[in-house]
Amino acid sequence: MFPANPDCGNLFDEMDWSKTPLGAREDWSVELKTLTNVMLGSLQPMLIVWGPQQITLYNDGYAAMCGHRHPAAFGRSFRALWHDIWDAVEPIITAAYEGRGTSMDDIEFTMHRNGYPEETHFAFSYTPVRDPWGTVLGMFCACTEITAQVMVRRAERTQRERFRQVFELSPGGIAMLVGPNHVFDYANEDYYTMIGVGRDIIGKTVAEAVTEVVRQGFIDILDNVYRTGESFIARDLPIQLNRGPDGEMQRRLIDLVYQPMRQEDGAINGILVQARDVTDLRAEEASRELLSHELGHRLKNQLAMVQAIASQTLRNAPDIASARQRLSERLAVLSAAHDTILEGGRGTSTVRQLVQQMTDLHDDPAAPRFATSGPNLKIGSRPSLSLSLILHELATNAVKHGALSVPTGSVDLRWRVVLPEADRFEMIWTERGGPTVAEPLVKGSGSRLISAGLNGTSDGHVDMIYAPDGLRCIVTADLESFQKEH
Repeated sequence: MFPANPDCGNLFDEMDWSKTPLGAREDWSVELKTLTNVMLGSLQPMLIVWGPQQITLYNDGYAAMCGHRHPAAFGRSFRALWHDIWDAVEPIITAAYEGRGTSMDDIEFTMHRNGYPEETHFAFSYTPVRDPWGTVLGMFCACTEITAQVMVRRAERTQRERFRQVFELSPGGIAMLVGPNHVFDYANEDYYTMIGVGRDIIGKTVAEAVTEVVRQGFIDILDNVYRTGESFIARDLPIQLNRGPDGEMQRRLIDLVYQPMRQEDGAINGILVQARDVTDLRAEEASRELLSHELGHRLKNQLAMVQAIASQTLRNAPDIASARQRLSERLAVLSAAHDTILEGGRGTSTVRQLVQQMTDLHDDPAAPRFATSGPNLKIGSRPSLSLSLILHELATNAVKHGALSVPTGSVDLRWRVVLPEADRFEMIWTERGGPTVAEPLVKGSGSRLISAGLNGTSDGHVDMIYAPDGLRCIVTADLESFQKEH
């Protein structure tokens, strides 16, 4: 009789309706008979809730949604069928019995229809059914379970979100272009940083959003990738980008990949862009290579200086013990100065560091003899070596012959940028409280080293003032060359 739904059709035929609140079938209203025929003849899941007791009738499509509660639920109350979700269903069925229909594209329930809790989703429409005088007799529902579709969409969203997170965390810029005109569909933070933060690019073509690349040939490259399906890969590719704060163009180097994206049928529908700004990296590599060559050159100079220091020390020392001590001190300072040069190559060497190295060697923290003051000036690597050796020679002479040779003596060491010119470095070494000073008749190697001034500077001077109350040494140089890395 009902070939489309034989199971529920058989239940319908075998049910003794006279023992139910609906009564015998022949006494049913025209509305119930008509809807029953429509429901049982339909492949779409359908449900009828009828009468004050809300008796439930449904077809095979709806039976599948009832789980293990079918077939016991057939012909029983609607509340008995969905007792576990009644709090959510009751307002909807009550509205229908009050004459108000309800339609939802997606309603979520946690059901126990198969003996365990499960998340379910449905699209449905509850329609009140009235008699000719407008009285609500029951409710008719056409519905579809969309749990599987919702789960698929959720999985797709999760997958897209994971891909988005991967793209956001990936080193370098990533963008997705769609269509033959290369419209931006997505770009991660690194991509925005590369092209210039603040650009509004999503939904715009590359030619519209990054106009400066058009004349540089990048649109032609994109067109070729889209047309041929062949990837484009380039390293250290020069590009001019309008990313300066005042709109000026900047030359950058990028590693770039244009990868075609395909649909399921193989047709190209977009391009994946992977770009990495390597400008600073290449500059750093060049700097390291230059520094490596420079260190080799400086090592040769260091060895020559060690030879000169050893020769001068041995030639002027009164005895072997003094020579050993003097040579050890000078080499220690030279080693510290060499470390400072390495730091200076990274832009970290300062006058204060050199002064600290000297006072660490010659001063006593328990009874300080040095007073030092001056700004934290950066110093170039070549002048730093000269200044370190000059400070050591002055301190050594002060300990042996000058202010530091007596308990009451002290040294005042100050440096500054000379004003108002502000283009010269000046350091003043002043000894106080020591023996009476007189200019030596013969200058030794130490004095000659001091007088040689700061290597690598221009317009440098060293003035030695042998005042009776204490030696003064004034070292000056052009500030730019004093701070320049050679």
